[in-house]
Amino acid sequence: MTSDPDDALTWEGDDETPAASASPALPHGWKAVGKGSEAVPEPGPHEPSAGGTAASVPDERREAHAGLSTAMLLTLGVVGGVYLLYTIGWIIGGLRLKPLANLIVADWMFLPWFVLAITAPAIWFLVTWVLTRGRAAWIRVAMLLLGVVLLVPWPFVSMGVIGA
Repeated sequence: MTSDPDDALTWEGDDETPAASASPALPHGWKAVGKGSEAVPEPGPHEPSAGGTAASVPDERREAHAGLSTAMLLTLGVVGGVYLLYTIGWIIGGLRLKPLANLIVADWMFLPWFVLAITAPAIWFLVTWVLTRGRAAWIRVAMLLLGVVLLVPWPFVSMGVIGA
């Protein structure tokens, strides 16, 4: 075993030979640039790339497994925080509304809708996440923002913390 400091910077095993194949190829639509790029052949439209690596995965599957952008992660965090606040608002507003609701409906009728109202933001977030998978990012953001508009905890907004 050698103690070459450059070993930590490579992905190869213990052998000293390079792991690249004799004739490297690029996926369709890619172009090699830089020193030695003239030696890399460009594949035809239906020719697979070399090695069976991630480059050989079809474009649709590769894009579906791509990571989220920074802007999308930030948007998801902000909207998720708003949904968490909505959940808290539905809890507080629903508990403040319960004495008034007991004049009209029984507890067994109020409780399921109260629980549904509390879980609605989380359900909307998860359903939007699953149903917009593989679609354009603007569709996911639009559906999440639609939930922000539709799921406002009106009992909390209208009554607030007054009446405690």
